[in-house]
Amino acid sequence: MPVAEYTIPGMLIRDHLLPVPLDWSKPEGATIELFVREVVDPTKRHDDLPLLVFLQGGPGGKSPRPTKGSPSWLAEALKTHRVILPDQRGTGRSTRIEAATMAGFANGDAAADYLSHFRADSIVDDFEQARKTLFPKKRWESLGQSYGGFLTLTYLSRYPEALAACYVAGGLASLVPNADEVYRRTYPRAAGKSRLYYKRYPDDVARVTAIADFIDGNDVRLPDGDRLTVKRLQTIGIDLGMAPGHENVHWLIDEAFSAPDRLSDHFLFSVMSLTSYDSGPLFAALQESIYGHGAGATNWAAERVRTTHPEFDPAARPLLFTGEMMFPWMFEEIHSLRPFRAGVETLAARQSYSKLYDPTRLATNQVPVSAVVYYDDLYVDAGLSLETAAAVGNLQHWVTNEYEHDGIRQGGNVFKRLVEMVKEAGGPVRG
Repeated sequence: MPVAEYTIPGMLIRDHLLPVPLDWSKPEGATIELFVREVVDPTKRHDDLPLLVFLQGGPGGKSPRPTKGSPSWLAEALKTHRVILPDQRGTGRSTRIEAATMAGFANGDAAADYLSHFRADSIVDDFEQARKTLFPKKRWESLGQSYGGFLTLTYLSRYPEALAACYVAGGLASLVPNADEVYRRTYPRAAGKSRLYYKRYPDDVARVTAIADFIDGNDVRLPDGDRLTVKRLQTIGIDLGMAPGHENVHWLIDEAFSAPDRLSDHFLFSVMSLTSYDSGPLFAALQESIYGHGAGATNWAAERVRTTHPEFDPAARPLLFTGEMMFPWMFEEIHSLRPFRAGVETLAARQSYSKLYDPTRLATNQVPVSAVVYYDDLYVDAGLSLETAAAVGNLQHWVTNEYEHDGIRQGGNVFKRLVEMVKEAGGPVRG
């Protein structure tokens, strides 16, 4: 039974809470809560509609909170489907991981062990438990955005019999994950995005230089007390891979100074909000461990690869922005991440991870899969995605530079095309 049922404009909502094992290898051990939100057109509440489960990006991302018109693909999906929005373990209304959670562990080993239970294999096991509990004997289709595509590949590796069709938007991960290779490919992309930004807004070269020089020469504090450094400023570049990202950064830079010798309160608050990870610390804490697969430590790959790209030095001018990279200093200098430091350092040194993908099983996959690969993707390298597209059976892909990484959020067209690609190939598995 749902724990709550209510309506918002155009939607009937049912909220569910389920207990799931913290450690799926020990199902009789400690449990955590999994939150699942069910959304349906109120006029179709009693209809036997196909199910569509949304696999949110991340890591550490909760499902979107539905409102009229948001997320933009939802209205299209509700015409034909009952939509399921689970909060991944550690996020949202599922048992959360926050700074206070991590502060309770005695040492880095205990903290790392806990964090290791929040990877893709555990997330998929949770979702499969939800399907069997709430919708027994019924397959569901999946829509995976970004990291949700990584989850899709794990789901297909573990429980293909649960899936009727899979739609992937900007999330075809390498089947042989290697954090070093990811960053070898994405640093040049980040440099390219920075150069495109400066080409679009040439006056911002001088503005960003002035901001960086001011930060270098002064003890600048953010509203939460953290010191603002140039390397932290560089991390706002993570937004350059989204559709309005260049404009977002430009307008932030445009209002940086309230006086020649003072950065504006608006600027400082905005930079703090963009770079603190208060609302989603797992995104930072688990960023590199999503590439852990079998033997071998990730060992702060983004930091190591950065040393081979001197153009990203904080002293370089014009200042380049970084992308989806997390660095050791962040867990020292960002107050909301400090409690994660010991656990994340231990994870970075960990030599063995559970395997997330089964390439042999994926090669013979029978579940219809459609995927969009964003040619200019800042975060998920298109070259690696195309290698995966060629290695997964029954997968059709579409390559485009019309959208940035968040194309699925730019109206319903990407979702509609992914669904149509599966239909043209015979449609989802039914029964």
